[in-house]
Amino acid sequence: MNVLGIETSCDETAASVVGAAGVLSDVVHTQEIHAEYGGVVPELAGRAHADKIVSTMAAAMARAGIEKPDAVAATAGPGLIGAVLVGLCFAKSLAAGWGVPFIGVNHLEGHLLSATLEPDGPDFPFLSLVVSGGHTSLYLASGLGDYEVLAETVDDAAGEAFDKVARMMGLGYPGGPAVDKMAAQGDPWAVKLPRPQPKVRPPKTPSGHVGTRALDMSFSGLKTAVRAHLESAQPASPEDVCASFQQAVVDVLTNRVARAMDITGVNRVTIAGGVAANTQLRAAMGTLGAELCLPPRHRCTDNAAMIAHAGRLRLLNGERHGLDRGARAQWVPGAV
Repeated sequence: MNVLGIETSCDETAASVVGAAGVLSDVVHTQEIHAEYGGVVPELAGRAHADKIVSTMAAAMARAGIEKPDAVAATAGPGLIGAVLVGLCFAKSLAAGWGVPFIGVNHLEGHLLSATLEPDGPDFPFLSLVVSGGHTSLYLASGLGDYEVLAETVDDAAGEAFDKVARMMGLGYPGGPAVDKMAAQGDPWAVKLPRPQPKVRPPKTPSGHVGTRALDMSFSGLKTAVRAHLESAQPASPEDVCASFQQAVVDVLTNRVARAMDITGVNRVTIAGGVAANTQLRAAMGTLGAELCLPPRHRCTDNAAMIAHAGRLRLLNGERHGLDRGARAQWVPGAV
């Protein structure tokens, strides 16, 4: 079964074809228009998706060498609702025109399952750390659609903190790659920064949980600590600030994964999301003694191959969605 996947949840317009032999094509157009604003502007993202979606899909089909897929999958959420709607409506129209099955995919499930697309991908059960600009969550994946949220951030996502620190330092957007590059030249212990642990009852988390769990995370205070240091009388060099901030984020993330391994007894671990491309995080994850699967960097950021793959697994499991499937701004992986 060859499945065409469409992904437009944020600022990447992506299309991919995935079949029994793996990824047949994977086309991603990253929107550069947001750089001057220091972050994604939802209205501009939606318009840019509408402008690029047809050519991106056509390129994916041409590179895959097929004229018609066996099914169409598209991100139906979570994400910027206007952006999600562009890809979702386009995908449904394609499925209707071709007369093939359609399925709406949870964007986070796409990330969560992305490691299973690799030749050395993990078997269930496994732990998956999904960490990006919009999401930071740790899951126990026991089977297709069977996911337990072990931890979430109660405020800023890790990638969001990277972007905000980069903005403070005038490094541009997106901030993650810029901070990663500068951190390579700095001392990760030059600036004393906190490793925040939520201790008070937070608002409801994205998964609907109220109250603090032992593995929950917080990055807002870390971002504020960086700002305070930058405004101090004698701030460290930009390289040292980036290295120290990045080390603090990596310490928090690896601490939660290590503790989750102890709690669950599950040794298979994957990471996904844009921050999973971070050099220091990838290196640190390799020290945990886990059976680790690191997807290639291009498969960590938003892409349609993971959407086509997750959709294909669901389709092979006998699932289908009607063309009345709606978009969701929030959607917990595994929920119907």
